[in-house]
Amino acid sequence: MTVPLRGGVDVGGTKIQAVVTRRGGKVVGQARRNTPTGGPEAVARDVALTITEAATNAGLRVRELTGVGVGAPGAVDGSTGTVQQVPNIDDWQGPYPLGPVLTERLGIPVTVGNDVSAAVEAERRYGAGRGTRSFLGVFWGTGVGGGLVLDGRLVRGRGSAGEIGHVCVKPGGRRCNCGLRGCVEAYAGRGALEQRARREARKRKTILFELQHKRGRDTLTSGIWLRALDARDAVATELLDEAVQALGVAIGSAVTLLDVELVVMGGGLGERLGASWLGRIEKAARRHTFFREAPSYRLAELGDMGGAIGASLLARRALESE
Repeated sequence: MTVPLRGGVDVGGTKIQAVVTRRGGKVVGQARRNTPTGGPEAVARDVALTITEAATNAGLRVRELTGVGVGAPGAVDGSTGTVQQVPNIDDWQGPYPLGPVLTERLGIPVTVGNDVSAAVEAERRYGAGRGTRSFLGVFWGTGVGGGLVLDGRLVRGRGSAGEIGHVCVKPGGRRCNCGLRGCVEAYAGRGALEQRARREARKRKTILFELQHKRGRDTLTSGIWLRALDARDAVATELLDEAVQALGVAIGSAVTLLDVELVVMGGGLGERLGASWLGRIEKAARRHTFFREAPSYRLAELGDMGGAIGASLLARRALESE
């Protein structure tokens, strides 16, 4: 083939999304499967299977790709390809050399980076952040992740810059999956919301779990939360209102610290709840923003594919550095 093709994989708490992209982030093949239980070895196996399937759907073998990028949740050491900590995937305890394992399994170079940073880079190049010199990306789904663009460049720090989900919004508050207390994610992450909803369901009526059963889901998906809101379910409404307030504290404080032009909201919950809830988050954030001229707020434009498209850019970055 004359046009270089790269693979990108977005590893999330509930799904693994793989794409094959060409120049300009155009997707020419894709595949998806549920994130497995069984720890990092099971995840590595399914990442390899998913990108292989995406390559097949693009009409080539996986070894014909110029490289693969993987966006993984949590803290990542990009120099070694090691994922240090993953709070939102079951049975993943301690560091795991995901990059080297996948490189050996696939037979091509694999680069690993933070999943939300990858999605933010894709939004910077091809989505809601195009033409913007500085923005904060907030991805609200199973957990809450963030990424940061300053002076037109993605800020990576030591591998985890922009982790707004683990900013403390309530000292001594609820324990987060990461082990800290009072994190945004402990109040707004879909996993934490489901745990809270189960406790509330013992005390009062909610249709959340009826909807889960009817739709045959293993978890309370973003769509289920949306349907419960449409039905004016009190538990869903109260928990999401609380999530908005936590997001508002964190985003408003980050905006005051960084003075960005734009906030981009993505992720399963962020995108499914849409513009009206984004407006609520903006209103909550403005209460904690010092500047009179607050940034603009936009929904992410690349949807479910954004993380995987951004991950494919990790592969290009690795190749350009060789």
